Amino acid sequence: MRARDLMVPSPAVSLDSPVIDAANLMIESKLPGLIVLDERGTPYSILSGTQVLRLAIPQYCQEDPALARVIDEAHADRFAEALSRRTVRQVLPDQPSELPIADPDATLLELAALMARTRCPLVAIVEKGRLLGAVALHPLMNRLFSA
Repeated sequence: MRARDLMVPSPAVSLDSPVIDAANLMIESKLPGLIVLDERGTPYSILSGTQVLRLAIPQYCQEDPALARVIDEAHADRFAEALSRRTVRQVLPDQPSELPIADPDATLLELAALMARTRCPLVAIVEKGRLLGAVALHPLMNRLFSA
């Protein structure tokens, strides 16, 4: 099995997209992350759902989850509101790490190795500089471990 057999059309966002829009798109598409495109429409990075969560949850709650228990829902909603004022560009690291990109002929093991190495739940499938789709972690693991 090859990447082309597992890939699905993948929504993408630009560097200047609002983070809240990206989060909503992840939710709607049921993907663990989104491909971020640069100004030329080329994959630049992956914005994962965990990155968005880290932005929405105060650092003190991440360090001590017991503190999260004392925050009521009304105040918790305010944390998510802060995302509406930030763009994807503002939340990505200045130096992007290795981008999980594969060609349509990549094998399942190549995709799995790339996901493991980059710690990314999504691989962009690109051919001749054009984004074709993505392979997500869950379908890949399903194929790898159901044999």
